[in-house]
Amino acid sequence: MINYFGLTLNEMGIGKLEYAVIGVVTIIFPILFVIASKNLDSKGIFDWMLEKPDDWIGKK
Repeated sequence: MINYFGLTLNEMGIGKLEYAVIGVVTIIFPILFVIASKNLDSKGIFDWMLEKPDDWIGKK
């Protein structure tokens, strides 16, 4: 078998815990990214800004 990479995962010292962390992050990150991007649309931010215009950072 031809190995195109310099090191295998075992040679790098990646163990079962790291596999689990990589797996959890791979599953959770896209889900949270979609949820966050829905909440950070321009209309949502604009509506939030108009709710309390006196609380804006630059307005005093």
